[in-house]
Amino acid sequence: MLLAVAEFVIIISPLFLVGLISKVKALWGGRRGAPVVQPYFDFLKLMGKGEIISTVTSPVFRIAPSVGIAATLFALFILPVPVLGSVFHFEGDFVLFAYLLGMAKFVMVLAALDTGSSFEGIGASREVTYSTIVETAFFVVIGSLALLTSHFSFETIFASVNMVAGYSPLVKILLLASLFIMLLAEGSRVPVDDPNTHLELTMIHEVMVLDYSGPDLAFIQYTVSLKMTIIAILMADLLVPSSTPPIPALGLFAVIVVSVFLLVGAVESLIARSRISHIPQFLFLMTTFSLTAFAVAAFFLFGGVK
Repeated sequence: MLLAVAEFVIIISPLFLVGLISKVKALWGGRRGAPVVQPYFDFLKLMGKGEIISTVTSPVFRIAPSVGIAATLFALFILPVPVLGSVFHFEGDFVLFAYLLGMAKFVMVLAALDTGSSFEGIGASREVTYSTIVETAFFVVIGSLALLTSHFSFETIFASVNMVAGYSPLVKILLLASLFIMLLAEGSRVPVDDPNTHLELTMIHEVMVLDYSGPDLAFIQYTVSLKMTIIAILMADLLVPSSTPPIPALGLFAVIVVSVFLLVGAVESLIARSRISHIPQFLFLMTTFSLTAFAVAAFFLFGGVK
């Protein structure tokens, strides 16, 4: 019962968390800003609007937002809530988790290409290019956790990650840094992208969805915020001790997730969006952190101090 309540709260919270980012940016800029619940109003407004669909598109364009949100929700159910566990879990479930997130991105890339727009083709090309860096590094992150714990399921990995040797804090710090970069990239946030820009030549994710409107656009915006929430949950899973009682664990879990989004807002307030040519260099930091974490874990387990 507690797990069901936690999952429900997680499902309805992504738009609130994105609203926190906007609020933090407004405060840093000396403005009052929109209310934290503004993304909910925007979502409901889009759900009540009609859609304009180009005659040159195929059914791929129409079903892509629904497939994306379904795949991302399925990935959420594989990810464990600290102490409470996950809805679905099995050996190797992290592979399915990664492929579900990949599927959500794949259908959106296909939809962008389906429009026949040169601008959306540019955005799709950039999205795929950067995804090859991020997704490869993510598998190294999961491989590091599997190596550290000798488990191959998210639920058992995070249940035992706090019980390994004393060098695990160093590995965790590196993995947290890697996952935070992944959150910025997958959420189309500064410095990788800017969700508020309307300059097509510098857009990545936003240019891919220029032809969407109404409920489909609402689904896309929710999917992006849900994906950011999922990555924040991964970070919280690394930090919440598995021996903590359920209620305090959930409280700590909520604090960590909210803190991650507040940090995103602070980062966006303090730095500018990177030039397109510099984005791969930033994303390769994720690869560097994840490979270093893997090397540290391997060194202590197989070739270092016993």
